[in-house]
Amino acid sequence: MDVLTMLQYIAVFVLGTLVGSFLNVCIFRIPEKGDIVSEPSHCMSCGRRLKWYELIPIVSYLALRGRCRGCKSPISVQYPLIEAGNGILWVVICLCQGLTPLAFLYCLLVSALLVVSVIDARTGEIPFGINIFIFVLGLLRLAISPQTWLEQVIGFFAVSMPLLLVLFATRGRGIGGGDVKLMACCGFLLGWRLIVLAFIAGCILGSVIHLLRMWIAPKTGKVLALGPYLSAGMFLAMICGTALIQWYVNTFFTL
Repeated sequence: MDVLTMLQYIAVFVLGTLVGSFLNVCIFRIPEKGDIVSEPSHCMSCGRRLKWYELIPIVSYLALRGRCRGCKSPISVQYPLIEAGNGILWVVICLCQGLTPLAFLYCLLVSALLVVSVIDARTGEIPFGINIFIFVLGLLRLAISPQTWLEQVIGFFAVSMPLLLVLFATRGRGIGGGDVKLMACCGFLLGWRLIVLAFIAGCILGSVIHLLRMWIAPKTGKVLALGPYLSAGMFLAMICGTALIQWYVNTFFTL
């Protein structure tokens, strides 16, 4: 990797952390029906409006030693973790997909899925607005590459329709409506091949990890928030899904 390429990926990481700072706002405010656009950033304890130099991703948290400059209350470690995590995820996406328009859409998708994962894990709900945002990303992909329209349209229904049947058959006990909408919108962006792979991977991860959690912590409930596991499956599909599908086809369907 030459110096110019390295600088490009550093820029991707920095941009990812800046977006990660906004993701924290979404994670805290969306469940509370708060304003994520015009309301200024403030301390969650004392309400003091934060200065610009207190909003630098990761750096401000370290400089303040994890405490509010005014009231000295602890600042949630979620802030630097989400900021750094989003930056790293963006770099991974770009390393796998290249610095392309599709990679940019995937970066925005993985950020949306990060918000979905945290909110769903905490509240058991997937915000409808996030699904709308993901659907818009699908429209942008359609504008960039119109030749993928059929794959995207099939992707919208490939997983969501079977899940919708499960939703109706179990009266909401087998799957949540938010999960159905999430898979429809993500399928419209990713296409049917990747969304099917993502769903399978997410179900496997959810089954294994949740069973382990129930074994390690018996008080863990049997009902699991599926959003984080579906999101993990979609991330795997974005970074290596095409290669996995090609390997599967070459291994099992080549004469």
